[in-house]
Amino acid sequence: MPRQDATHFCAISQMNPVIASEFHAYPLLIGKLLVNTRLTHADSEIVSAGLARYTYGDFLERVERLAAGLARLGIRRGDTVAVMNWDCHRYLECFFAVPMMGAVLHTINIRYSPEQILYTINHAEDDAILVHEDFVPLLDEISAGIVRPTRRVLIQDGPSPPEALPDGYDIEYESLLKSGDEGYAFEDFDESTIATTFYTSGTTGSPKGVFYSHRQLVLHTLGALSALSSIEHEVRLHRGDVYMPMTPLFHAHGWGMPYVATLLGLKQVYARRYDPSRLIACIVGEGATFSHCVPTILHMMLSAPEAASADLSSLKVLIGGSAMPYGLAHMAVEMGVQVFTAYGLSETCPFLTFADIRRPGPAGAGEPEIRSRLKTGKPVPLAEVRVVDEHMNDLPAGERHTGEVVVRAPWLTPGYTDNRDGSEALWQGGYLHTGDIGYLDESGSLQITDRLKDVIKSGGEWISSIALESIISRHEGIDEVAVIGIPDPRWGERPMAIAVRNDPSVDEQCIRSRVAAEVDLGKLPKWAIPDRVVFVESIDKTSVGKLDKKRLRTRYSADSE
Repeated sequence: MPRQDATHFCAISQMNPVIASEFHAYPLLIGKLLVNTRLTHADSEIVSAGLARYTYGDFLERVERLAAGLARLGIRRGDTVAVMNWDCHRYLECFFAVPMMGAVLHTINIRYSPEQILYTINHAEDDAILVHEDFVPLLDEISAGIVRPTRRVLIQDGPSPPEALPDGYDIEYESLLKSGDEGYAFEDFDESTIATTFYTSGTTGSPKGVFYSHRQLVLHTLGALSALSSIEHEVRLHRGDVYMPMTPLFHAHGWGMPYVATLLGLKQVYARRYDPSRLIACIVGEGATFSHCVPTILHMMLSAPEAASADLSSLKVLIGGSAMPYGLAHMAVEMGVQVFTAYGLSETCPFLTFADIRRPGPAGAGEPEIRSRLKTGKPVPLAEVRVVDEHMNDLPAGERHTGEVVVRAPWLTPGYTDNRDGSEALWQGGYLHTGDIGYLDESGSLQITDRLKDVIKSGGEWISSIALESIISRHEGIDEVAVIGIPDPRWGERPMAIAVRNDPSVDEQCIRSRVAAEVDLGKLPKWAIPDRVVFVESIDKTSVGKLDKKRLRTRYSADSE
């Protein structure tokens, strides 16, 4: 890459620095996360459940061969390579090989509808798609609508290549690696080069594309690592951990944690499918100690029959994506699982804050300790977090002063792909607008109280759906709950609870009484008591396992008219 000169380094300085003629301006590229891998942890393991087990040394060789194979296939710097795959060692290889060769990695959300997947393929202008055999029929269904010619690589779980490739496919993944040479020369380039893109679903319209540079991903990795490893509690991340994600890798780079784990040289375990029995088997069988997921996945795993006899006491789980209800946190710590929360968005790469758990102590240490795990937390290094009013004025600390959370950090998406209006709205006033409502306490710790679009506006007052969900979830007869606002001719909106119960004797009055008890304690206003409570077999979820409140509002608002 071009050498830097003195003018670049000291544009506003009167000094006359001398820059050595062979000085190397070290670019922050994803490949630099691997610079010491062969030297310091080449023998650490990477495991795909039932599929593969190899060392980091093997991983480095496969990354080189994948890049070389893609180059032979015609992929060049600036091209976009999409992946439709289950989480496994091959996905991790793509996390590195594709951006390291200067191409852009597009992690396709396999849980989108066929129409949404087609939209993202066309919108991202994919040049190649690596497709697991399970998704070949889905891609065939939408192929006629793909506007650009794409090279296609088949990914399969079998031990040997298929006798014949499906129509339209160029090569099978392992054969692609064999076609590439070990020792592929990854060159340095501008650290501001786009490395990844993926899509996030908004409340309306088509999915929106976010994108991140090499520099942003490296800084996010270092910021997350410094925050997670400095927590004064046993939940902290360290070199002795065994990492196993329970967040899909297509979702915000698996929250960026595969990059953190690889930099540390941790043993990594990929369950491939997120069904409870498989997850528990991997945790127990491989000794997984550090994971992350949305609350729904944790609840699903802890409620599985296999969990009752499994030793989960070594497991630390970072919860994000949506608020963790108190009842779920209590359930986890009672089972020996060390849970704590983080906060971020698809637009923020994602991490902005981590729960500030300072006092070491055993799981199940009581309500104050559990509540400390639920706190949205303190900003990670380099992240600036503000709570502002509608005029962008900072609000005082304290739970009485809630406003929108706006942020700056060196790893935030600069905008949305080919979406000028959305990008300008996202960055209005020079800060990224999260769309979340919250407050900062006196210690500087952030607490999210609701999404702007989820907060219930009743009679000119705000009611937090998150607070209601946390209270209702503490009822022993409730497994899961979502609270939404439904139209009301007098008050504008009124709260409604949709709950999954494990005890048929629990009725609407039980739930209303539980909330009323919190009102009597002064923790909620009296108008927060839900007008309606409905019981269902299951609650709608989004493609990444969050409560789908948009769909719930549509359904139950129509019922209320």
